[in-house]
Amino acid sequence: MGPMAQGGSRAAAQTGSQAAVSWARLAIMLDRSELERYARHIVLREVGGPGQAKLKAARVLVIGAGGLGAPVLLYLAAAGIGTIGIVDDDIVSLSNLQRQVIHATPDIGLRKVDSAEAAIERLNPHVKVETHMTRLEASNALDVISDYDIVADGSDNFATRYLVADACYFARKPLVTAAVGIFDGSLTTIRAHETRADGEPNPTYRCLFPEPPPAGTIPACAEAGILGALPGLLGSMMALEVMREIIGFGEGLVGRLLMVDARSMRFETLSYAWDADNPLSGKTPTIIDLS
Repeated sequence: MGPMAQGGSRAAAQTGSQAAVSWARLAIMLDRSELERYARHIVLREVGGPGQAKLKAARVLVIGAGGLGAPVLLYLAAAGIGTIGIVDDDIVSLSNLQRQVIHATPDIGLRKVDSAEAAIERLNPHVKVETHMTRLEASNALDVISDYDIVADGSDNFATRYLVADACYFARKPLVTAAVGIFDGSLTTIRAHETRADGEPNPTYRCLFPEPPPAGTIPACAEAGILGALPGLLGSMMALEVMREIIGFGEGLVGRLLMVDARSMRFETLSYAWDADNPLSGKTPTIIDLS
């Protein structure tokens, strides 16, 4: 055998040895059934064993177990997020089932957090679920949010979105937030507690939406209606964005707003930046706590 062949053999053996060590380490973190369950993740170069281990170690808080929260919860649970917190103070009703796919007909009348927890248990028993049967308010938002690594906000009102975004800033937690209308939706990621490579702060939710729209200008879905598949689409993309933030692959949506028009099936991305006049992280902030 020539020198090149011998070198190739040694390199192959070294590579094989490294792979064996890597799989051995992975086997410690994930049991045999998890290795099989997440096999399609593990063979992905962008995820692999280390990425799957990050998902297992992550603690994700999902605000709302409704139209957006339902697909977020299902896909995060299927992906192997180690701990999922669910915040919702509502119960399951028949009209929810057209879009809130984590709930089923037998769940009508149950607390949404309990129905969602049971669905996650059926889907993936490796996931730990923590339920918060409450409405987030200034008095409790920081306590709830601070216990998690990342937040996915699928709430259906502007008051909660601003509260969650401000709380994530003070708690120094990344936020994936989405909203849906009748035939449209939007999605972005907020890391307002961090700065860009050039030293400029990342934008806040208030940089993107300085003020909520006047009361009554945006009708609730109970009045205007909504296509059930639309929150499913946005919620699935929220789950993808949460996983991206945890694993660290590709280009996320920090400073970018993804907008979806379901009528024409158009996807557009709007860039936005830090506003020095924003009241949360601007040069002269006026919001110094959640009160």
